[in-house]
Amino acid sequence: MRRIAVFTGSRAEYGLLYWLMKEIEASASLELNVIVGAMHLSPRFGDTWRCIEEDGFKIDAKIDLLLSSNTGVGVAKSIGLGTIGMADALERLAPDVLVILGDRFEALAAAQTALVMGIPIAHLHGGELTEGAYDDAIRHAITKMSTLHFVAAEDYRRRVIQLGESPETVFNVGAVGLDHVMRTPRYTRDELSESLGFALDRPFFLVTYHPVTAAMEPPEESFRALLDALDGFTDHNIILTYPNADNGSESLISLLESFAERQPHRVLAIRSLGFRRYLSAVAEADAVIGNSSSGLIEVPGLGVPTVNIGQRQAGRLAADSVVHCDAEEVSIRKAIEHALLPSFSEYCANVSNPYGAGNAAGKIVKILASQPLLRNKHFHDIR
Repeated sequence: MRRIAVFTGSRAEYGLLYWLMKEIEASASLELNVIVGAMHLSPRFGDTWRCIEEDGFKIDAKIDLLLSSNTGVGVAKSIGLGTIGMADALERLAPDVLVILGDRFEALAAAQTALVMGIPIAHLHGGELTEGAYDDAIRHAITKMSTLHFVAAEDYRRRVIQLGESPETVFNVGAVGLDHVMRTPRYTRDELSESLGFALDRPFFLVTYHPVTAAMEPPEESFRALLDALDGFTDHNIILTYPNADNGSESLISLLESFAERQPHRVLAIRSLGFRRYLSAVAEADAVIGNSSSGLIEVPGLGVPTVNIGQRQAGRLAADSVVHCDAEEVSIRKAIEHALLPSFSEYCANVSNPYGAGNAAGKIVKILASQPLLRNKHFHDIR
């Protein structure tokens, strides 16, 4: 049996990996190891490692790497701590393959450790662009460290090959997070309201905004513009989720908490929804607002409008249900007004999603079980 270690460092990433982990666990030819770190182990972000255990997974290694500082220096030091912890975990578990999704700094720590220890890396969601975050460079760096690539669209497959990866190792399987849309049961509106302890007797928005780390979009100023715009839609309640642990996130959390405290009957601030409540909230929301990748990848699969703010996701493929706007109050307000148009909402219900049909996990497992595992690779020149 091949031992497949899956690394997850955040609530959102785990939600995308869930069905893949289930498929690996159920496979007769694969053995699952789960490595958990970063935001999962932080009370500030909800101690979401508990959700992984509640879902029935055994956690084989925990890597506590987040420092209290969310400055560039603090994040850089967290990468160092992650590298040390990952080295110990990989030495003990000795997996045949390490699965890494995406582009966050803790993923970089995991990837560089596996690289120097000679452990093949299978990378999910390579080839994408998010020009407003330094995650963009991390994603491409992990691509060059990896020997198997599972991409979410044909445009991204071409880009990974353009980066010098052999076409025989790059597989367009679609976005693994869309498996949730097809396979995960959702709460009814009443069940969701009871689970949240928050009234959903009025229309509501689901809002997530992360700091922009590689563009001229000041986090506090931009987030204030979003909150000011939301105050113009007083007939809507708001579910407001915490940002990722990125540079500048603490100042956004303070603004978020103050905003919710001023309007407790209208605004719910929550550290982590978990993937079932998140998808249920998406399905019931009038619009999903912010700058999370989920608004471009998973939300269109549920036929719900997305308002994508600012530069963080610049360059990423998007369905026609996504309304793009600048990180300024007037622009955000106009985008929300457009998203609420009955004709647009009706159009979104049947929009085509460029990220696939929600059957990625099974495809990935078949390839993990059968594909030759390379430790050395050659640069593929496009001629």
